[in-house]
Amino acid sequence: MTLRPITFADLDAVCDHRRRMFDAAGRDAAVLDRMDPAFRIWAASRLRSGEYMGWIVEADGRPAASVGLMFIDWPPHPEHPDCDRRGYVLNLFVEPEHRGQGLARRLMRRVEEEARTRGVDYLILHPTAQARPMYETLNWQATSEMSLRLN
Repeated sequence: MTLRPITFADLDAVCDHRRRMFDAAGRDAAVLDRMDPAFRIWAASRLRSGEYMGWIVEADGRPAASVGLMFIDWPPHPEHPDCDRRGYVLNLFVEPEHRGQGLARRLMRRVEEEARTRGVDYLILHPTAQARPMYETLNWQATSEMSLRLN
């Protein structure tokens, strides 16, 4: 299996994996139908600009797993007092037939390597219930976060 950076040519795979990640987590199909076109426009723009990056694992030339990463501007914080950015990990997805082979761990190690290379020492993500145990085995810690929808 080959691990390589995501490129603009992977837009379809990125969109497919994101949709299927949320679908597997039990999200409403009608909401995902609304999200898909908006995410495609967003992802295309960020892939072109380099604001969204990531890696894909290919098996026989087909996507087996992928992950996205963004570096976001964030004020120094008690969790990262000397750094003004955070890494935000998103869209980790492994094709069902490739699960249990360590692909998610391989992708997450690559994410950590990239963050270290860029001098970012704090990463965040929002796990699905299915993925939480895997992240915990990689030493990720739960944090307190709240949200408010304004609509």
